[in-house]
Amino acid sequence: MALTTAFTAVATRGDRYWLVHIPELDQYTQARNLAEVEPMARDLIALLNEIPDDSFHLDVRIELPEHVRHHLELARKYSEDAARAPARERRAAARELKARGLTVRDIGTALGISHQRAQQLLA
Repeated sequence: MALTTAFTAVATRGDRYWLVHIPELDQYTQARNLAEVEPMARDLIALLNEIPDDSFHLDVRIELPEHVRHHLELARKYSEDAARAPARERRAAARELKARGLTVRDIGTALGISHQRAQQLLA
């Protein structure tokens, strides 16, 4: 059997411990906390393959429950929405100043941006 030099450790929370699965070996270990996941996985891989625990690459992945992932996705979405709001308001401010007869250069100066950026906001 050829030795894999890269392994994955997938940590899933159990009742009291983190269950750590090494898919390449179809083996499990456990950890009391996330800080222990990598050392425990390395120990298991090294023991089963009779190799030093620093002789392979280990990719640690944390599997969160679906409802937690849902909350994180909503947080990312809200963050993206919030990031778009200032740009929308800058465009509205530039359009308002343009409607009041200001030149693109004056709009840029008034908004603290370059006249090129003011032109982009008006486009």
